[in-house]
This record gives sequence, C-alpha cells and structure tokens, in this order.
Amino acid sequence: MPLAGATLRIARSTDRMNEVTAFYVIGLGFEKLAAFEDHADFDGVVLGSPHAAYHLEFTHRRGHQSGARPDAETLLVFYLPGEAQWSDAVAQLRAFGAQEVPSHNPFWGHSGVTFEDPDGFRIVLQNSAWPL
Repeated sequence: MPLAGATLRIARSTDRMNEVTAFYVIGLGFEKLAAFEDHADFDGVVLGSPHAAYHLEFTHRRGHQSGARPDAETLLVFYLPGEAQWSDAVAQLRAFGAQEVPSHNPFWGHSGVTFEDPDGFRIVLQNSAWPL
C-alpha cells in the first residue's frame, strides 16, 4: 500500500479557534504541535501527539466564515481498549464541560460515548480495540 507509514492530518476550518483548541487540548489532552498566524490570510493550529501518526489541523481564513458544517455521522472515533484509559478520557471531557449527545448510529452507543466539539462536530470515545 503506497500510504503505509504515512501521517494522517485531518484539516478543518473553524470560526471558534480558541474554543476548539481548548476542547481538544484541555478536554481530550492533545498537545499543540504547531501554530501559525497570517499565513496567506490563514491562522491555524495543529494538535495531536508527537508520537501519533495522526493530527488535527484547524484553520481560519481572515475575513471569511467557515463553510464547515457538521452532521450526526461526521465522526472522529478514538478506540480506547482499556477500561481505565477510556474512563479517564470520558471523565476529562466531562470535567472540561463537554456534554454527551446521543449517537445517531446506535452502534457507537453500545460501548462508546459521543460528544460534540464547539463547532458541533462529533467525537466518539469507543471502549474497544481496533480491529473489532
């Protein structure tokens, strides 16, 4: 597979940079890996873990509104197989003030908890290992 070993960056625009950054850093424990201001009219932040093969980038184009629109099936799913790790992650998001939302697809509610970030995009903390 040509993409084996690649790092995955999921990039999304936002009009709530500070709130979204706090949600992922304080609520989920991500680290700020990079940030930029006024790069061709864009501000942004890259969040994740320096040891993970994925990270999230949030951008805002100055003078423009974000066109990103959430729906109930646009999900970031984090598989957390250990009960303690999963419970700690759920507790950390709750302590941050994030509210649980019902899963649109009942599959995610069987062994997971769904939250919405400040933009309304959904995060699932799934208490199982991948692959299932």
